[in-house]
Amino acid sequence: MSENIGKVIGVNGNLLKVEFDKPVIQNEVAYACVGSGDLKLKAEVIRVRGNSAELQVFEDTIGLKVGDPVEFTGDLLSVELGPGLLTQVFDGLQNPLPRLAEESGFFLQRGKYLDPLPRDKKWNYTPVVNVGDTVIAGDTLGTVPEGLYDHKIMTPFNLRGKWKVKEAAPAGEYTVEQVIATLEDDKGNTRDCKIMQIWPVKMPIKCYSERLRPTESMASGMRTIDTFFPVAKGGTFCVPGPFGAGKTVLQQIISRNADVDIVIIAACGERAGEVVETLREFPELTDPRTGKSLMERTLIICNTSSMPVAAREASVYTGVTLAEYYRQMGLDVLLLADSTSRWAQALREMSGRLEEIPGEEAFPAYLESVIASFYERGGVVKLNNGETGSVTIGGTVSPAGGNFEEPVTQATLKVVGAFHGLSRARSDARRYPAIDPLDSWSKYPSVVPLDKVSKARKILRDGSEVGQMMKVVGEEGTSIDDFVLYLKSEYIDATYLQQNAFNETDAANSVERQEYVFDRLLKLLDTKMKFKDKGEARSFFQQLTQTCRDWNNSEFQSDDFKRIEEEMSKALAEVSDYAE
Repeated sequence: MSENIGKVIGVNGNLLKVEFDKPVIQNEVAYACVGSGDLKLKAEVIRVRGNSAELQVFEDTIGLKVGDPVEFTGDLLSVELGPGLLTQVFDGLQNPLPRLAEESGFFLQRGKYLDPLPRDKKWNYTPVVNVGDTVIAGDTLGTVPEGLYDHKIMTPFNLRGKWKVKEAAPAGEYTVEQVIATLEDDKGNTRDCKIMQIWPVKMPIKCYSERLRPTESMASGMRTIDTFFPVAKGGTFCVPGPFGAGKTVLQQIISRNADVDIVIIAACGERAGEVVETLREFPELTDPRTGKSLMERTLIICNTSSMPVAAREASVYTGVTLAEYYRQMGLDVLLLADSTSRWAQALREMSGRLEEIPGEEAFPAYLESVIASFYERGGVVKLNNGETGSVTIGGTVSPAGGNFEEPVTQATLKVVGAFHGLSRARSDARRYPAIDPLDSWSKYPSVVPLDKVSKARKILRDGSEVGQMMKVVGEEGTSIDDFVLYLKSEYIDATYLQQNAFNETDAANSVERQEYVFDRLLKLLDTKMKFKDKGEARSFFQQLTQTCRDWNNSEFQSDDFKRIEEEMSKALAEVSDYAE
């Protein structure tokens, strides 16, 4: 039992006010004891004032009353890091949900917490250091095989200065709690290293030599993203959009096809139906990179909207800490947070109960700094051994009514490097992905040269203006040249921006294919065309659009691909010959 015991002096929903005698620290973990103390609810200190502290409880507080004891642990809210994380499904507090379900049944019991990493499983450890070697924080002691990768067992991330390896375990099978090395510093202090280590979720892991600028594009297989609004490895992006516009579907497609080593999905406050769909689909999906199950390189953190709101914040920080851990191994990690709006709503609720001065729309005044500190934990880093690793963070935002001017969206836009704004109009018109090509932007380099992308975007913008004008003056009041410009913009939209997620070939395009197809697209856009009337122009583009869709559904450089390309070239030549 803890030596530091406080007592509850106030209960307000999942916020506790606790009085204590011995010192406590910010973000310390405590357990609120219900009744006789058989049921202990996990909580976190979020504010300390004199000899009282406010705690957010990660469970339902029914039954807690004034006078109940609270045990302070002295430990910060932390996660376990080690082999066995991949393929797992955790909640925001890193409880393994499948094992929790086995013990609790369909309805999870509050106050039940399990070890995230299995204690009885033995791992085949191979050391890479010898007695007498000098190491610093984050250096590799050895490796264990975990699925597709060699999981690096590293020195504790909070080591200071240089240490020497005093003892090193030989190759063999070890559990995560067994000591595999003992380190000694120049003052004679020793430290045991286990396969597993524990790290606070709100402290970034900084065991690297330098941060690098994200420059290498992260291929996602989505033409709209890779060509027009790219995301770099180690970059950040957000996907705001109204409800039902396709945010979750877009994230799932990116997670399947992204050019990264590890995918972490943090469902913070999403609807249970969407989370269940993810849990059911991912184990059955084939990873296009390896041909094996997609779950072998995926880690899912579940926190649905029906779970306590305080756990939403924990799920976001747990996800980014696990992502940083795999980055320390020299891997490229993609973290997808869905949806950060639910997290912000949880912050708003706790801020209101703390009686803090509210900001815009009652969100806390520090909302921007909290969101910024989360996205800043992404990035490309150069490790001490010369390798590079990256954490790419993508967060969805669910603004009420699709209003991008609301505080969460605006705070996110200030810190991310790419903005993929989903449009209700495009979604209703069944134009997927529903990323608005006029409102979205990116600061990262594209797989296609910038001048070519700018030319296509200008046609999209000009074509949209003609389309808006046609709604007022009608088709009759539009010149044939403007009408052809409008048809060209619609052609770009229908054949390049839109993708069929249900077609195996069109669902994800390689960078090589995107470059090739985009060059052919520009050739068409640059061709001067002349038609007898608008009906002929419309008919030509309708036929060409259908032909190009068939082209998108054919394997790259296959016989069908080449045949359809030849048909398109002939059709284009006929129009350009007529113009002459």
